[in-house]
Amino acid sequence: MEKKVKILNESGLHARPAAIFVRAASKYKCDVNIEANNSIYNAKSIMGIMSLGAKKGDEIKIITDGIGEKEAMDELVGLIESKFGEE
Repeated sequence: MEKKVKILNESGLHARPAAIFVRAASKYKCDVNIEANNSIYNAKSIMGIMSLGAKKGDEIKIITDGIGEKEAMDELVGLIESKFGEE
């Protein structure tokens, strides 16, 4: 599955949201990646997410593949759309 989403929270995917995102992604057996800036990042790696450097307004593509891909996609998109509870 693939879905494009826009980062909505003011601080982007900085340390706290990145950690929340990685924890959520790591709960699932499927592969979870983020495509941005013509690169693919492992969404289960805090270093991968931090190196992404996503800021408010940036568009990323979440890619899930395997067992639980729909559930993983729903949770991760939900986190971004909820602004990680920051606002």
